[in-house]
Amino acid sequence: MDDATSHGPTDHIELTADIVSAYVSNNSIPASELANLLASVHTAVSGLAAGGTNKAAEDAVEKPTPAQIKKSITPDALISFEDGKPYKTLRRHLTLRSLTPEAYRAKHGLSADYPMTAASYSAQRSELARSLGLGQQRKGQTKAAVKATEAEEAVSEAAVEMKPKRAARPRKVAAGK
Repeated sequence: MDDATSHGPTDHIELTADIVSAYVSNNSIPASELANLLASVHTAVSGLAAGGTNKAAEDAVEKPTPAQIKKSITPDALISFEDGKPYKTLRRHLTLRSLTPEAYRAKHGLSADYPMTAASYSAQRSELARSLGLGQQRKGQTKAAVKATEAEEAVSEAAVEMKPKRAARPRKVAAGK
C-alpha cells in the first residue's frame, strides 16, 4: 500500500503532533494544558478519519446550572454562555456567532423567556421612546383639540385653493414651417 492511502493509528498520532506543534508555535499554552490539547485534537482527528463529524464534541456543550443562569442575568448586562463576557444585548453577539436567540436558548438549555436584553438597557430605551412620544396615537388630545386640528387643516386646504394659478409657458413654434 502507498503511504498516502494508509490510515493507521500512527498516521493519526503524527497528524495530531503536527497540528499541536503548529498551534503551540503560534500560541502561548501552559504546560499543564498540553495533554488536554493533545487528547482533544487526537479525538477530533480520529473522529474525522472515521467519517463522522465528531458529534460527541458538539453535544458536549455544558448546560448551565440554574444558579449559573440566574447569575448570568444582571440589571446592567447579560453574561454570554458562549464566551463569558457581559453584553447589554445578546442579539448582535449571537448573530456574529451564527446563532439565533432560539438556537442559543436550545443549545444551553435556557427557558423560552430568557431575556436577550439587559433590564436597565430596556428601561433606558423605553424611557427614550416615551420622551419622543412614540406609541401614542392622539391619546392625550381631547375631542375639542381634534376638531381644532381638523379645522386648521381645512383652512390650510382652502388657502391653497385660493392661490391664483401660474400662467403656462407659451408653446415653442416649430422652426422651418
